[in-house]
Amino acid sequence: MNILVTGSNGQLGSEIQACARHLPEWNFSFFDLPDLDIADHGRVSETLERCRCEVLVNCAAYTAVDRAESDPDTAYRVNRDGAGVLARCARERDILLVHVSTDYVFNGRACRPYTESDAPDPLGVYGRSKLEGEQRIQEIAPSHLIIRTSWLYSLYGQNFLGTMLRLGAERDRLDVVFDQTGTPTRASDLAGAILAMLAGADLEKRYAGLYHYSNEGVCSWYDFAAAIMRLRKLPCRIFPIESSGYPTPAPRPAYSVLNKGAIKREWGIDIPHWHDALEAMLSGF
Repeated sequence: MNILVTGSNGQLGSEIQACARHLPEWNFSFFDLPDLDIADHGRVSETLERCRCEVLVNCAAYTAVDRAESDPDTAYRVNRDGAGVLARCARERDILLVHVSTDYVFNGRACRPYTESDAPDPLGVYGRSKLEGEQRIQEIAPSHLIIRTSWLYSLYGQNFLGTMLRLGAERDRLDVVFDQTGTPTRASDLAGAILAMLAGADLEKRYAGLYHYSNEGVCSWYDFAAAIMRLRKLPCRIFPIESSGYPTPAPRPAYSVLNKGAIKREWGIDIPHWHDALEAMLSGF
């Protein structure tokens, strides 16, 4: 199987690269800026042809949630237009497109985990641009798998875990919001799930799938931060605050828990609890 991965230097792309070293039977090609701009149809088409791509995994995204409010053109160019270009190129080559999306497509006003059939209602530019990217793929790509995830973290790039580890080593106390609830997702777990889906996919078949994937369980950002400090034995104390005490340019969904029933049922994916995943990661360094 020839697999091309975009956004390869981000959190998820980096984890897929790590997994690829243990899958010599598959041929991976990894691309990121400046070598491949996913909104450039000519470059994408030529790259897919050169790599003899059979599966395209899109990990590229504009994920600066707050900056997107003041830079919507870039957010839409990457998250909507880039997704559309990849969908058209996948259609031209009749290949499977796997695309990663976000819990930010929902408004966060639910009181139960979101299913794939729940109506999206994004609150900000980032969520709207990602939703429109989903829609372009669904309209254009004959074979696609869209996977929404939440609160992604890893040892690569900028994310909540890295910020807490850095600040926890520098300060004796931190204030963290407790009224935003969701599920942290270890990027390596999501990478493993995507590769497990590809291992079970029939490339002669066309897919039209939308799935949710995060680690299991529920917590607040406060709970997540407290767990990081406890597991790393950092002396920094975590104090809960309301979101109003930490204003941001982009609104955040207050509730982002995703229902993973479909991906577990249809693809047989085993999903670890968020605390177990975090403990496993922090015990490794």
